[in-house]
Amino acid sequence: MNIKNILACTLFLFLINVYAFSADLNIATVNNSHMIEMQKLTPEFEREYPGITLKWHVYNEGSIRMRAIADIASKGGNYDVVTIGLYEAPIWAKRNWLIPLETDTNYDINDLLPAIKNGLSYKGELYASPFYGESSMLMYRKDLLKKAGLSFDVRPTWEQVLGAAKAIHDPTNGVYGICLRGKPGWGDNMALVSTIANSFGGRWFDMKWKPEINSDIWKKAVNFYVDLLTSYGPPNSEQNSFSEILTLSRDGKCGMWIDASVAASFLTDVNQSVFSEEWAYTESPYQVTTKGASWLWAWSLAIPKASSNVEAAQIFIRWATSKNYIKLVAAKNGWANVPTGTRYSTYKKPSYIEAVGDFSKAELAALNGANLDDNTAKPSPYSGIQFVPIPEFVSIAGFTGQKITEALKGDITVEQALESAQKIALREMRRAGYYDKSKTSE
Repeated sequence: MNIKNILACTLFLFLINVYAFSADLNIATVNNSHMIEMQKLTPEFEREYPGITLKWHVYNEGSIRMRAIADIASKGGNYDVVTIGLYEAPIWAKRNWLIPLETDTNYDINDLLPAIKNGLSYKGELYASPFYGESSMLMYRKDLLKKAGLSFDVRPTWEQVLGAAKAIHDPTNGVYGICLRGKPGWGDNMALVSTIANSFGGRWFDMKWKPEINSDIWKKAVNFYVDLLTSYGPPNSEQNSFSEILTLSRDGKCGMWIDASVAASFLTDVNQSVFSEEWAYTESPYQVTTKGASWLWAWSLAIPKASSNVEAAQIFIRWATSKNYIKLVAAKNGWANVPTGTRYSTYKKPSYIEAVGDFSKAELAALNGANLDDNTAKPSPYSGIQFVPIPEFVSIAGFTGQKITEALKGDITVEQALESAQKIALREMRRAGYYDKSKTSE
């Protein structure tokens, strides 16, 4: 066979591998801005891989979690790609619910931030690829703080944040001192409340897995949260999650916001944010300790075991979480709007650093500073910061979040909320065999 025939055969085999199969790829994802942008770029992917058609199923954070676990646990096969996080990846991999991801040199797995990569792995294999990662940060209007004679030159305490919220709160003119998540959910209000409790010196469980939700530390932390938001937050805070607060902040109604670091790229968008030039950033507040005061999360793409389009799913995930995808978003929308928190290479790009300024260093410091293992002031038996990586956590934290929202609304006291949550947690942990009262001195 001559060289021309060899080249022709090689090209033919390449085309067969890329184009010969067709697949309708069902993707379950969350309605966050970066995911919505990924959906808009469907034509780019389908031009590159014309045999694969993307079918999108977009849900809010609560719904995506319920739908994904219901389908994957029942082996329903409704989704070929699911959007999950650091909580689900190792648990689902251990249960043999996910297919390991195939990476190549172009994917560059060593470019992933270690904390994110390790959190999405099980027994050394990557089971979900991070689309964007985040820690929590304090975002604040420097013009409002300056007017009040205040500044956050160093990481503030929660007491300092309280003082600033009081100083800049001006509801008559439509400005609220602080906006925080109040909507119930283990990944919603409890993501924030967990970090507040951590920073006050609390933990979910002691070393014998006994829940500590009704401890004096938790009561102090949650009362602080409720009083802060009731006094200096917007009306109906119990209805607010990330998207609602992003809208308020873009409209200039929030003086401070503590939430996912990914929010900063949206706040600095001059086309959508009224005070885009006035937002500044620092690490999340702490109280008695910085351990667990900032959360760590990554919305990531994984392949359920029941998928009937595994090859196409592997191709899509490598495309959507690659360095080239980040460059594509930059070309379409500018470097200030790229998904961050996953790759070192993003933070080394001069164009990105120029677009976001000091935020680049602040976000990377927050991500590198969040330690899943060194997470509480007192030793704890679990890894994770704003979550505990056990299946029972969803129901325990979900119920706790609901009760805290009731306290935020004024329907019950914080003490009543936490006592109710403690009872449910004790029941769940005993039922699951983690905690046995007879083996303690209680």
